[in-house]
Amino acid sequence: MRAYEGAMSTLCAGCGHDSVTAAIVRAAWKLSIEPHKLAKFSGIGCSSKTPTYFVSGAHGFNSAHGRMPAIATGAGAANRGLLAIGISGDGDSLSIGIGQLAHAIRRNLNIVYIIENNGVYGLTKGQFSASADIGSKSKKGEANRISPIDPVMLALSLNATFVARSFSGDKDQLVPIIEAAVKHNGLALIDVISPCVTFNDHEGSTKSYAYTRKHEYHVTDSDVVFPMDEIVANIGINGATTVMMHDGSLIKFTHTPEGYDPRDRAKVFAYLQEHQQEGKVPTGILFIDESAPDMHGVMGTGDIPLTQVPFSTLCPGTAGLEKLQEEFR
Repeated sequence: MRAYEGAMSTLCAGCGHDSVTAAIVRAAWKLSIEPHKLAKFSGIGCSSKTPTYFVSGAHGFNSAHGRMPAIATGAGAANRGLLAIGISGDGDSLSIGIGQLAHAIRRNLNIVYIIENNGVYGLTKGQFSASADIGSKSKKGEANRISPIDPVMLALSLNATFVARSFSGDKDQLVPIIEAAVKHNGLALIDVISPCVTFNDHEGSTKSYAYTRKHEYHVTDSDVVFPMDEIVANIGINGATTVMMHDGSLIKFTHTPEGYDPRDRAKVFAYLQEHQQEGKVPTGILFIDESAPDMHGVMGTGDIPLTQVPFSTLCPGTAGLEKLQEEFR
C-alpha cells in the first residue's frame, strides 16, 4: 500500500481532508491502479494540496484557482488512457470555479471529481464559503445568512451521470464509493463533508464532525462487486438494487429505503430535498446513469489516445489541410 502514498501532509492535525486522502490510497490499492496511468488534478485551497499526499508516482497538475476542470478536460482529450482524479474544495469549485465545474459535468468528462467540502475558506482564515448553510455559525459566532450551493443538487440538475456524497470520517462508506467512481464511464462527482478542525469544527457549524455524525443519513450502503463467473445478480430479500457499470462490474446497494431508485433522477432530487429540509445529510451513491456516453463517446474520438497517434496521421500534410479548408468555404 505504500506505493500509493505520497508526501507527508502539512494540513492541520485532524483535518478531514487527510481522511479523504487515506480513503483514496486504500481505493487505489484495492483496485491495483498502475501509478503511471493515473493523473491527479487540483486548483487552489487546502483541498488542492491533497494530490501531493497520494500516489507519488502518478502524474500531477496543480492549476490556478477554480481552473482545474479545464486543465483536466484538455489532458483527458489528449490522453484518454489515463485515469483522472480531480481534487477540489467548496471554494475552488462552487465559487470562482463553478462555471468550470458546470461545463465538465455537461461534457461528462471521464474523471473522478472529489469535492472536499468544509463550508469555509481555510487558507484565508475561515470566511463562509458558497456551501455554508444558512444559520451555520463561524468560529467568531456570526451566522451565515446567504443561501448555500449544494454540489449534489447542482450536479443532478446538470444531468451528471454519477453523484455521491459521503463523510470524511466514514471510510467504510467512502472507499467503495471511490472504487465505483473509478469504474464509472464519465464524470463521477463525490461531495465529501470534510470538517475544518481549525475554523469550522465548533458548536453551531453544520460542517463540524459532531453535526455531521449526528445528522448523517445513509441512503445506500455501497460495495463494488467485480464480474466473476460464480456471481449471480439476484435481488436480495432486503430489496437490494444491482447496477451494472460500463465495464460489466456491478455495484450492489443494500439497506436502501423502500422505493429508492438511484437511476431515477427526478425521484432522487425530490428525496434529497425532502430529507435536507429535515436537517439530514443523505449519503451514499445517490444517482447513477451507466448508459450515457462520456466526452469521447459524444465527440466520436478514436479509441487510441491522441498522445499515441502517429505524427503522420495527426498532420495530413498541405494537401489534406487544403481539402479540409475547402469544406468551410
